[in-house]
Amino acid sequence: MTEYLIRRVLQSVLVIFLITILTFLLIHAAPGGPTQVMLSPGLSPEIFEQQAKNLGLDQPVPVQYVRWIGDLLQGDLGYTFKNHIAVSDLLWPRIGNTVILMGAAWLVSLLIAIPWGIYNSTKVYGLSDQTASFISYLGFAMPTFWFGILLQQWLSLKLDWFPLSDMYTRGKEGNIGDLFMHLVLPITVLALGFLASYMKYARASMLEVLDQDYIRTARAKGVKERKVVFRHALRNALIPIITILGLDLPILVGGAALTENVFNWPGMGRWFVEMAGAREYSALMAVTIVTAVIVVIGNLLADILYAVVDPRVKLGKQGGKTA
Repeated sequence: MTEYLIRRVLQSVLVIFLITILTFLLIHAAPGGPTQVMLSPGLSPEIFEQQAKNLGLDQPVPVQYVRWIGDLLQGDLGYTFKNHIAVSDLLWPRIGNTVILMGAAWLVSLLIAIPWGIYNSTKVYGLSDQTASFISYLGFAMPTFWFGILLQQWLSLKLDWFPLSDMYTRGKEGNIGDLFMHLVLPITVLALGFLASYMKYARASMLEVLDQDYIRTARAKGVKERKVVFRHALRNALIPIITILGLDLPILVGGAALTENVFNWPGMGRWFVEMAGAREYSALMAVTIVTAVIVVIGNLLADILYAVVDPRVKLGKQGGKTA
């Protein structure tokens, strides 16, 4: 296990390193690149060259990359071009806001979808299963921004049950109750999308496991159905679900930009869109790197969870998994 973890950590570091190179090259390949944004318009050629020299933009791209990665390793994410504010001061609070929103939606979805999917696998094509299928199709088909606007129209403007937008009511910043009321509508929008996939995966995974020979053998021996489902089948069925949870981490970290825009939520996804429109390349690179780091760590944790959920899965010396 220790050897495997060391190997995976080194692989993760390599992946993040390659992502930094790709991100840096893509930013410099963008039309105009960072040079035209960082330098004031209407400058004479002499002043333009002097500003470029002061900012290090006259250096070759590899040299600029080494300087940037050196600053990054020290926690310096750079500054915005237009008002020279530290990117870290703008980014970290928004990451927290996004994690609150997406984490709450994720948790609500899991608490509903997985038990519901497991139950439906034992009552195939029943009323509950048909209802879950309808909700799944609805979640896959309905645009999140349109669903959000509908909820705002009916539950906020017409019925006045919940706040229309923002994270807090003005003057109630930090109030948990006020935060909860502001979370209800965006969580409902986001949870519908998560429910659509998690219920389907939980149901399909359980049906596959319940069709295995050892499950039929347990039933033939007279083992109670509840014990068959929760003791023999569930742990094996959770493995594909863990994979999906790991793949959903980019959504959790990056945030649902459309939902954050509809509800004026001060999160990272909405901020990323704003920074892209303003061509704030330092901010874009920072968001990309932070997202990549968390996703890589999440995938490593997902690999480890395989062994926790199913004891038959062993993290062997070859870095693979054997049953």
